[in-house]
Amino acid sequence: MTLPKDPVMLLSLINTKLRDFNSSLDDFCKENNLNEDEIKKKLEMIDYHYNEDRNQFV
Repeated sequence: MTLPKDPVMLLSLINTKLRDFNSSLDDFCKENNLNEDEIKKKLEMIDYHYNEDRNQFV
């Protein structure tokens, strides 16, 4: 999977995937062979952080 470079687009894509298809960020990353820390760092740039209870970036 190719992720968007724009953090806002990335946020939208990941939250949609988490809501519709994956039970956790870890699950999403493993399924798509992605680095969880890189995603978190990119979204932290726009002040979004992963919330495990909600299974989304808020």
